[in-house]
Order: sequence, then C-alpha cells, then structure tokens
Amino acid sequence: MARRIQFSSNGGPEVLELVEFKPSEPGPLEIRVRNHAIGLNYIDTYYRSGLYPAPGFPSGLGTEAAGVIEAVGSEVTSLSVGDRVAYAGGPLGAYSDVHVLPASVVVKLPEAISFEQAAAMMLKGLTVQYLLRQTYRLQSGETILFHAGAGGVGLLACQWASALGARVIATVGSAEKAEKAKAAGAWEVIDYSREDVAKRVLELTNGQKCPVVYDGVGKDTWETSLDCVAPRGLLVSFGNASGAVTGVNLGVLASKGSLYVTRPTLGTYAVPGALQGMADELFEMVTSGKVKVEVHQRYRLDEAAQAHRDLSGRKTTGSTVLLP
Repeated sequence: MARRIQFSSNGGPEVLELVEFKPSEPGPLEIRVRNHAIGLNYIDTYYRSGLYPAPGFPSGLGTEAAGVIEAVGSEVTSLSVGDRVAYAGGPLGAYSDVHVLPASVVVKLPEAISFEQAAAMMLKGLTVQYLLRQTYRLQSGETILFHAGAGGVGLLACQWASALGARVIATVGSAEKAEKAKAAGAWEVIDYSREDVAKRVLELTNGQKCPVVYDGVGKDTWETSLDCVAPRGLLVSFGNASGAVTGVNLGVLASKGSLYVTRPTLGTYAVPGALQGMADELFEMVTSGKVKVEVHQRYRLDEAAQAHRDLSGRKTTGSTVLLP
C-alpha cells in the first residue's frame, strides 16, 4: 500500500487527510513515478479551497514532484524504468508516495539536479521561463516590476532576469523579505507595507514606468500594477494569491496608456514538444550557477495541512517541499 493526501470537500487545510491506497498500473501512454520529493505551490491551495474546481471527490492534490520511474505503459518509448524524472503538470495527485500520470508531462532530470531541487523549482521555474522568455521576451537593460519578489517564483525571477541583464524592482512585505530579494539579484526593493508602490516605481524609472509588470498577487495589486505599466506596456497577471481579479474595465487600459494585459498559464506554454526544451533551459540556468534553487522549508507528507497553513499565512519564503 502507498500513502497520499486527499480531500473530500473544499475548505481550509483541515480538509486534507492522509490515506492509504493501492497504486494503479499505468495505462499505455502513462508512467508510474516513485516520488522522492514533492513541490508545494500556491495553486494547490486554489484546488483545495475550490477557487479552481477539482475533477471530483475524493481528490488528490499537487501537480509537481521528482522521483524515479517504477513502471511504464506499453506504448511509452521515450522513458524507461529507473529514469530520474520531474514533472509539474498532469492530473492532481503529486502529494503521494507514487503517482501515475501521462508520460507527455514528464521530463528527464539531469544527475546534476537533486530530487529536492527539482521538486522545488519545476512549477516555479517553468513559470519563470515562460514569463521572461515567452510571454514577454525580456531584454538586457529593461527595468521591470515583479510583485512578491521573495516568494518562490519571485526569487527565481529576480535571479533569471538579473542574469539576462534586466533591472528588477521587486515588491515585498517586510525588511527580511527585502533582504532575500536583494540577495537574489533585485535592483531595487519596495516594501509595500510602508511605501506607495506606484509612486516609488515612478521615481525609480524617472517617470517612465515599466514596459512589463509581473503580478502573481491578483486582486490586491491589480490597480497598482496598472499604474506601474508604461504606455503600450504589458501587465502579466499570472496568479491569484490575494484573490481573483474581477470586473476588469477595458476603458481603464485606454486611459492609462493603451495598455496590454494577459492572463497566461503554464498549461498553454508547456505543451508536448515544448516542455522538455523549457525544462532544459531551466536546468541549464541552475547548473550554470546563474539561478540557485534553495529549499527553505521541508515538511513530511503527513504535515501537508500545516504546510498549507504556513504558505497561506505568508510564513514561508522561497521554495517548500513535502517529503514522502
């Protein structure tokens, strides 16, 4: 028997329960992975709370982990039993000792990347890859605003953007988090708890604002983000940490300078045929030392509920993993 975290109704962390189950055999195009480390991400709280609907109840949770393949389907030719792999997509259920998922959402993991590193960075790292290299192709010399610069995505983004030659203005909520963002390569840091973000961005950019603003916070920062985008610039709203953005008035985009807005998701970028290439670029950034991945918190699988409480309570920084 194996163990997994599941929930039978939406709600707070208390709905998460550890249960035993018998793993299924993979279908023709599937594989079964023995997880060695599991990633904890904000999107997991969206499924648990009901902001994003689970496919049915009881439901597994989590989409990111790293481990070793222990079984492959009859039609899988690109992967073999014993391969080190990582994934950040597919059906919910990564919070588990083992997980069965399509072979198409799995990437091969270089020996130079540890299981914990991979589990800590796959979803966040692939997100940063598409944000900086595809949604908006960041250029050297550009000044950008990135909200939550001390979060898991933010710390990777600060490093990656800095390596590209861009100047990152990062927002944070405390002096401690400001230090973390600066250490990760942020050019300037704005503490939103005591500073006016839009006013400070205007000062730092000599009135020019930013060609692109990356906002994973959502509702609480939406209007501020719009005020930080340069005319004909782009606001990339990629997350809902404070709640979903609703009631968007397109007239506001016109009044603030013919702005563009996009709401991208990893699923529309990490498609079969593109996923391994995106992952390889991420792995190269890590193995070259340009991007460092550090696991700041570790929880046992049976501590998933507490991990969710700490994540939602903003008591975590950087990346967190669950260990089976």
